[in-house]
Amino acid sequence: MAKLASGTYADALYELALETDCVDTLFEEVREIRMILRENPELAGLMTHPRITKEEKLKVIGDIFDGRVSAELVGLMRIIIEKNHFDELDGVFSCFLERIKEYKNIGTAYVTSAMPLRQEQKQMVEKRLLDTTDYVELEMHYDVDPKLIGGMVIRIGDRIADSSISTKLSNLTRKLTNIQLKAGEQTQ
Repeated sequence: MAKLASGTYADALYELALETDCVDTLFEEVREIRMILRENPELAGLMTHPRITKEEKLKVIGDIFDGRVSAELVGLMRIIIEKNHFDELDGVFSCFLERIKEYKNIGTAYVTSAMPLRQEQKQMVEKRLLDTTDYVELEMHYDVDPKLIGGMVIRIGDRIADSSISTKLSNLTRKLTNIQLKAGEQTQ
């Protein structure tokens, strides 16, 4: 049920963004509101607290966001509060952002390396990924995992490119084990 409600609200906001030609504006505003809510968990706690009335919650949302973000977005948040779905707001925003990224052909890349990458290395990785994919822009996320020993692992959607030394060593070990097993079978 929660997934269905989140998707429904996200779809409605997406359609509104297209119809009113404010895709970029709503995209940025949703990202900002999402960040505000994540940085202020007490606000989310207030909005889901059972002893605070809907009217008080609506006033808080109005006081914080009226005049600072589009009326459409404030309206959506008010509807979500009216329906007691505020706890699903992050899911709504997540679905909406994914729809807009798909529309704008923006991909998300997760790059894990054995050591932190310098800025010029990050730029080279991003350029190479843009050259080899159909995306016009990438949101890059970098992480460090010393267990990789060297190389990197890149994930975009359900595609993974693993050039880490740890994977190469694992593959080599598996191949050597298979060779030893086959050689043992032949000598028997």
